This record gives sequence, structure tokens and C-alpha cells, in this order.
Amino acid sequence: MQVREQPLAGIRIIEFTHMVMGPAIGLILGDLGAEVIKVEPLKGDNTRRLQGSGAGYFPMYNRNKRNLTIDTQSAAGREAIGRLLDRADVLIENFRPGAMQESGWDYATLSARNPRLIYCSAKGFLKGPYERRTALDEVAQMMGGLAYMTGLPGKPMRAGASVIDVTGGMFGVIAILAALEERHRTGRGQEVKTSLFETTAFLVGQHMAQKAVSGVAAPPMTVRQSAWAVYDIFETRDSDQIFVGVVTDSQWRKFCESFGFLEFLADPSLAANGDRVRQRERIIGVIREGLRQLEKAEIMRRLDVIGLPFAPIARPEDLFDDPHLNAGDGLVPLTLPSGATTRLPALPVELDGQRCSLRHQIPREGEHSAAVLREAGYSDAEITRLAAEGIVRLSDRPAT
Repeated sequence: MQVREQPLAGIRIIEFTHMVMGPAIGLILGDLGAEVIKVEPLKGDNTRRLQGSGAGYFPMYNRNKRNLTIDTQSAAGREAIGRLLDRADVLIENFRPGAMQESGWDYATLSARNPRLIYCSAKGFLKGPYERRTALDEVAQMMGGLAYMTGLPGKPMRAGASVIDVTGGMFGVIAILAALEERHRTGRGQEVKTSLFETTAFLVGQHMAQKAVSGVAAPPMTVRQSAWAVYDIFETRDSDQIFVGVVTDSQWRKFCESFGFLEFLADPSLAANGDRVRQRERIIGVIREGLRQLEKAEIMRRLDVIGLPFAPIARPEDLFDDPHLNAGDGLVPLTLPSGATTRLPALPVELDGQRCSLRHQIPREGEHSAAVLREAGYSDAEITRLAAEGIVRLSDRPAT
């Protein structure tokens, strides 16, 4: 298959980011073909050194980027960054409110030099009373109602991934793409913002709408009344678990026929979904006991044949060996900073039947500094001098 030109080829992005939300924006744009230059201070991005639950942040969200490690406070370093920004299409930043203004890299200053610049800020909050607060994914989940909906009553719990950081990053990408399209018509860039709190509010909007429609507040998902009578995790004969969802009346008939629940099939009071929901306590115990007599593989086989939604209960590490992800280029081969190799999830889209390709491995500090500075007009002698003066860090290994 011929490799197609990626849709954002030729778009140059300068990224001043850390943690997850900002880097996720650059990752998505980089996977779609944009040239992303990640600018790090001489000490490097602290995200590289996180441990525990943060150990995967940097390798997951920083492929398909080049790296410039430079003294961002020195006059010479600021001059070099200024040259990059003068010819950039997009800037991404997700530092605390006011940090970019203090550095002189706020939108008003930079747009005066480069009117075509699209300036994306990823923050905790959009305009309003909370605007100056510092936020994290977990802060937004707590105050935005998502932790309440995820946990047990009285025990709010954050979701098991950085869903607000990543989704907020996706909204940032949407805003950037919209601004690029508008620039085609106007010739001018603009400032766009995305935020954690408003992203959380958007995600729980379905529960707000439920209250508006029904007059009843949505309880946590762990104790909710499901819209369907069979929408549960079931134990299997081989001491495993499987999720099964029966979400239409036709699926109910197929489910009962396949698994032998003929007494339910013969009962007209169970033919409609709403009636089954009202009689859930009558039927769910029988179904649990029936499925407990079968091994997981057999349940999955039957459900696959009749076309019902189901899922084995997987852990993240199980996905390394998932046959579907491995068959469909769903995992990207990457080299970690330690030199070890792994495979991490690709962008979950296909373009003209193809997945997005890997162009740059996870960048080392200073890996592309020399190349980026040459493109900004610096001679090799000037780059050597900047390195000798401690202004820029150069990698001692070839770029990948």
C-alpha cells in the first residue's frame, strides 16, 4: 500500500508543555503529520522523571516530536526561540496562568511579530471566577462531578486514566484545526483555549440533561438504574468475568434463544425493554446462574455468533498482546529512554484506510537541537558556540 501524505504535513508547531494535556495536543497533531518541536529548558521536562502512575506520561505523549533543549531564560536562548516562533504556525502551552506572559511569550506579544500564529493555551479553566486557579486532571474530575459519578456513594473516585487531560487535549486540537481553517480565509491566526474543568462539565452533560429531563439527579454509575435490564459483569464457570449488554428487544430474543432462557422468551411481559428493566430483579439472578455454568470462551463464542456486545475484563497490560491491536497497526513500536523497546497505542483513527505512521521516536533531551537551530538560520559555528556557552544542549547520539 502506498503511504499517503499526512494531512498536517507542512504545519510547524512549537510546543511548551509538560505532564499530559499539552503534550497530548502535540502528540495528536504530530501523528497527523505536523512538525512538532518540543522546547525544553536545560533541566529538561520534569515529566521525564516522574515515577509511579506518572511513569508512562512522557513515553505515551511525546512521540512524533523533535526536541530543542535550550536555556529559555537567557538572551541568546530567547533569541533562538523567537526565531522559531516567527515562522511557526501554532504554539501550544499548558503552564500555570501568567507564566507565558512573564516570559514575554504571551499571545499579544507574539502575534504582533507573527500575525498568522495560532496560540493554544491548555489551562484548568476558561474565562470566569476560577480562571487564575491551578488545576489538575483529578481536581477537574472532583469539582466537575465525574469523580462522583465514577465512585460509590460518598466515595468519589477519579477515572482510571487521565481522561480529562486527554479529552481536553483533543478539544485543543479541534480548536487549532478550526483556527487553521479560518486562517485560510482571513490570513490571520488567533488565540484558542481548552480547559480541564469545562471539559469535565461537557462529559457529565448527559447526567445534567438526565436531571433536566427526568427531575431526578443521576446517582453514581456504580449504583445507577441502567437503561437496560441486562448490562452487567457476569462470573463464568472458569472463575473469570465477562461484560454482556442486551440493549434491544431483538437482542433479547437472540440472547434467550442462544443461552436457553426459554421461559423468559415465552413471557410476553418481558418482550419490551422497559418491562424488563422494571422486572430486572426477577430475571438477573437466573441469568447470572445460567452464565456461571459456562466457560468464558463459550459465552464469548455464542455472543459473537449472535452479534451481541460483550467484553472480557482486561487490564492495560493485556493490550500488548491483543490480537486485534496487533493485527491492525494499533500499537506503535517505540524505543524508551532506557533503550528498551515497547509498543504503545496508535492514534485511534484511520485516514484513507491507513493508520498514522511513526516519524520520530520519543525524543531525547537535545536530540534535535542542532537540526532545529540550523533550520532557524544558525550556522554550525554558532550552534557550537551556543553549546559551549551552555545555552543549548546537544545530544551525543544521532537523531531518530
